[in-house]
Amino acid sequence: MSDSKFGERLYTLRTGAGISQEQLAQRAGISVRALSDMERGRTRGPRQRTVEALVAALGVDGVVGHELEDAARSGRPRSVGGAGPRPAAATGPGAGVAAGHGLALPRDLSDFTARGPALAGLRVLVEHLDPARPPVAVICGQPGLGKTAFAVHAAHVLAPSFPDGQYAVDLRGMDPKPVPPREVLARLLYALGVAETAVPAATDERSGLLRSVLRERRVLLLLDNAADEDQVRPLLPGHGACLTLVTSRRSLAGLEAVHRTELALLRREEAVELLTRVIGSERVERETQAARDLAELCGYLPLAVRIAAQRLASRPGETLAKLVTQLTAHGDRLDTLQAGSLRIRSAFTLSYRQLSPVARTVFRRASLACGPDFSPTTAALLAGIPPRQAARCLERLTDAGLLQPHSTADRYRFHDLLRLFAAEQLVADDDPAQIAAAQDRAAHWILRRATVAALRFDADRHQDAPDGDPDPATAPTDREQARIWLEAERPQWLAALAQAQAAGRHQQVIDAAEAMHWFSDMTAHWELWAEVFQRAVDSARALGSRRDEAVHLNFLAWACNFCIHDHPAALAAAQAALAAARDAGDQLQAGWALGYAAGALRRLGRTEESLVQLYEAAACLSNHPDAQVRLAELTILNTLGQHLRHANRTDEALVIHRRSEALCLAGVPGKSHDLVAFYLALTRHHLGSDLMALGRWGQAESPLRSALAHFEAGRVPAWSEPVRLDLGITLRHLNRHKEARATLTTAHLALVGLNNPRRREAADELRQVAAGLGVAGQSVG
Repeated sequence: MSDSKFGERLYTLRTGAGISQEQLAQRAGISVRALSDMERGRTRGPRQRTVEALVAALGVDGVVGHELEDAARSGRPRSVGGAGPRPAAATGPGAGVAAGHGLALPRDLSDFTARGPALAGLRVLVEHLDPARPPVAVICGQPGLGKTAFAVHAAHVLAPSFPDGQYAVDLRGMDPKPVPPREVLARLLYALGVAETAVPAATDERSGLLRSVLRERRVLLLLDNAADEDQVRPLLPGHGACLTLVTSRRSLAGLEAVHRTELALLRREEAVELLTRVIGSERVERETQAARDLAELCGYLPLAVRIAAQRLASRPGETLAKLVTQLTAHGDRLDTLQAGSLRIRSAFTLSYRQLSPVARTVFRRASLACGPDFSPTTAALLAGIPPRQAARCLERLTDAGLLQPHSTADRYRFHDLLRLFAAEQLVADDDPAQIAAAQDRAAHWILRRATVAALRFDADRHQDAPDGDPDPATAPTDREQARIWLEAERPQWLAALAQAQAAGRHQQVIDAAEAMHWFSDMTAHWELWAEVFQRAVDSARALGSRRDEAVHLNFLAWACNFCIHDHPAALAAAQAALAAARDAGDQLQAGWALGYAAGALRRLGRTEESLVQLYEAAACLSNHPDAQVRLAELTILNTLGQHLRHANRTDEALVIHRRSEALCLAGVPGKSHDLVAFYLALTRHHLGSDLMALGRWGQAESPLRSALAHFEAGRVPAWSEPVRLDLGITLRHLNRHKEARATLTTAHLALVGLNNPRRREAADELRQVAAGLGVAGQSVG
């Protein structure tokens, strides 16, 4: 084959293989323009490395490959130079750079958006560039964050600082076989003007030659899509005024002395700005809310926003609201997020395929976890592997950008779209029996731990370590650890409760809910307690246990009164509890039911009926030797006094609460000092409230401070903050305005966080104390 036939032969091979110029150029790692010039005969004698890349990309046999190489060699000018950094004849700022090299930067995006702080960080690197330590910037993060787009944009912006050239290489880190460093080094050396015959064979020698060539040049290298540290290290300059940008889906944590640029999700306004730049301001201004909704449905992930924008740009007559509806209504949002060859699922699939089989299982099964994040223990239970192995897999998933670690806790979370992708893989790769078994295994374990952790708050038992934890070696060892676990795993154990009930493990549901009773008292601002106790009621009915039904109907009445403030539902639950208790012959539960019914009646404005119920409850519980009944009687008496106070019968209320205080001070046989102290604190809060209602502010302060100190020590904000509010009100009436303001400010912030109805009262009190301070300031002046 003659020299003039190289281009024709190349064209015939490419079209015969059904490959476009763009596809062949991408596979061979050369530019489309260079390939086009070869086929047209404008480029004579391409380098051996280029021909080898074309042969490999075309997949032709050895004979054809030799023919192409022979044709290229016959047209290739003989090299007389070596690898010197500046040929003698070269002049100007780009001297020594191969003209028209095939590693030019990809085009910059005219609509590139945001990333100002990240770009500023790279500018600082360039401004303080030390040739003795050429900087390397690693740009990493989860799939779809726009790492390559940012690196290309940054390279174009910073290009004037590197007059000796900018070179970009796709390392193809997500391919089954990433480009070996040896090949990348050859391509870089050729592009830098090193003659083919001067390029050594060994990787180490090529790496050393690259460092030598770059020593006296100001060059920017863009190493895109790196697989790992070993692929990158040989490509890094040792000296010289160079900047290297490395992008990777992995964190490349093993690379030493590098600047890390971890891209984050876009802010909402940035996502809308990107949308605007692609489809135009007119369409966005016409549908501003739809634009914001669209950004949210894309999870503020740059690739997803761009895909949505490109899709809209290709359909100028389509509204943003229509796409929002499609993304919201479709069960498969990932199918909708595609525009031509741009597909969000494809970006995720590349990373998923790189995982080991076990890591893939952890990734898929983790989508079954409930709540915004999950622990390694939950991941291990769902995957059915040991916790240590799960922890290692989670680290790999984090390194691959498929999970995001919590900043302080040992927990992980998905991006919304990655969770959808993981759930897709779960359905595709795990059969329904495997999924059900994973959920049941995790639910059984988590509910056992939740039950034992909650028992730490049982005032009668917390001194003794409850038994029954599925892994005693990692179980919470005290109340504080139990609280942390129960709060962190709240979505998990709530889902486990539902799973246990669906599996027919009704006694486990009842036991878990009953164990939660004391803990629920301390977290009354959690609305989930209504669901917890309703499930226990349903399980008790399934087992035909009227006694358990009465217990949990009472707990449900409490939750309706204090957690979700649904007082008709509370009254209905209490009345049902009374009927169940009487059927079971349980005097204690009957007394509680009357008390909870009274609370609901008072909140419904039926004060007289509530008082009748409370007097009946007190009579039901009086003169009973059981210690548990004594505690119930204390609660009923306190509630009776509270209702009397609200009925403007405060003198009677004070008498009732003094009686409660005397019972507490006398002690309750068989009950711990700490438990009785808790009831005493409740009683003293009522005493303080009575004295406030009577205008005896000076006398009210002491019982309120006593109650506040106890609840603060026990870290029970649901109890301490209403007391703090009452203390602040008392201090205001005592004209201790500065002290009152500090107390009320703390109470208001906490009550807002607890979603307590008294938060508005706290805000009003703060305004009044501010007015008082203003008057005081004027009088002093």
